Amino acid sequence: MTDAASPAPAGGSDEGEAKAPLSNKERMAIGRVSMPEQEGEARAHNFGEVNLGLTYQLAMLEAERCIQCPKPFCVEGCPVRVNIPRFIKALRDGDMPAAAESLLSDNALPCVTGRVCPQESQCEAVCIRTKKGDSVAIGYLERYVADWAQDNLDKLPSHIGARTGKKVGIVGSGPAGLTAAGELNKLGHDVTVFEAFHAPGGVLIYGIPEFRLPKDIVQAEVDRLVDEGVTIEVDAIVGRTYTIPELRETFDALFLAVGAGLPVFMDVPGENFKGVYSANEYLTRVNLMGAWNADSATPVLHGQRVVVVGGGNVAMDAVRTARRLGAAEATIVYRRSADELPARKEEVHHAIDEGVRFEYLTAPVEVLADESRWVTGLRCIRMELGEPDDSGRRRPVKIPGSEYTIDCDLVVVAIGTRANPLLTGSAPELTVNEYGYLVADEHGMTSMPGVFAGGDIVRGAATVILAMGDGKQSAKAIDAWLRGEWPPRDAAAPEAEVAAAPA
Repeated sequence: MTDAASPAPAGGSDEGEAKAPLSNKERMAIGRVSMPEQEGEARAHNFGEVNLGLTYQLAMLEAERCIQCPKPFCVEGCPVRVNIPRFIKALRDGDMPAAAESLLSDNALPCVTGRVCPQESQCEAVCIRTKKGDSVAIGYLERYVADWAQDNLDKLPSHIGARTGKKVGIVGSGPAGLTAAGELNKLGHDVTVFEAFHAPGGVLIYGIPEFRLPKDIVQAEVDRLVDEGVTIEVDAIVGRTYTIPELRETFDALFLAVGAGLPVFMDVPGENFKGVYSANEYLTRVNLMGAWNADSATPVLHGQRVVVVGGGNVAMDAVRTARRLGAAEATIVYRRSADELPARKEEVHHAIDEGVRFEYLTAPVEVLADESRWVTGLRCIRMELGEPDDSGRRRPVKIPGSEYTIDCDLVVVAIGTRANPLLTGSAPELTVNEYGYLVADEHGMTSMPGVFAGGDIVRGAATVILAMGDGKQSAKAIDAWLRGEWPPRDAAAPEAEVAAAPA
């Protein structure tokens, strides 16, 4: 793999001798380890992965911090229900094959989630250790075990079930689609994934930058699924190349996981000037098409003074990408305060270390340009926080007379996405809500029998791990449907979040 972690032995301790187990009191005295990472100024000029991975010694030390709770809240906090104590105990015992097998049995894409999942607000947030300090670094340990697994697949057993003869089509090869593909294939069904782009991975490959999630990591996860029997067809645009009714005639069931990739813009004057990108286009050009490379056939503007509008993880990805493309000034404009910033704390910390400037309580009112219509600045207005809005966050209110201009030559808009109507427009039988998102029941079934959906096309823009949770739960429901065991007798899929109107 690409990280700098020391290789782990296949079993036993570092010295090859059994260690006396620690008491819980001794475990509680161990402080959380830090993730080795590139130094800020250096990494601001390269696309190498920022986090370098734990060494064997750090991983074993962190694994010792888990007290193996009799009621593991961390599992309940995980959208894909990874048995966290089980894989950590196997790691602590030095049994890497058991740790890897445990993790892979629960999680179709552990190398991905170990890097980009917001564990701090999910499994780690409910870790019992937070009552007296820092949680176990579950994400760091997940990445460590997943990377070992990817490098040692020959040491792990296969759990692919006997073939059922049933065929499932999956539309979209992002986190929801790939997860469902892996789960359904394990259950014995023949799975074909349709991807509109020329490379599989969805948002994992076009949306998340190399320095957070290296492309070879995603490709390795995809290759593992293909080696296990999943078929992936690229350059297949459902809604153009195929329609949903056509696919439904071929497949016994469908799972729609196309995400929500239609960008939302600011609706301010000047937004159509040259030098204004949506974050989707900006990141896709760089991540999927390699536009950072001078030899790439796809160009991208290299602004010297770049402003990114937004405060989520996509905004952080865009502004940090701008720094790596040579921007001397890279600024985040966010209409609320630092306390309301929705991006992961780690991503904000990394952005600050890389020289990104933050303009809080600021909102754009106009994009400025020269006579050739090239961007020269972003006119903004100061904000203050008023009463809470429907989301529970305090509503930003303009301060009259506080307008000012940020000089820039490139503006990237990262304020959200919405559903692309291309797929749903080809199948009027599918019910959508007022925002264009697919309506699915508690099992993921849409208004078309045998057609299921999950991820952002149902939830609205959310996280990779929530999409994966939908993929895993929908796979169970699809399996029940194919076996004639409907409705499913086991737990229903997590209730989808109601997609909110664009912010």
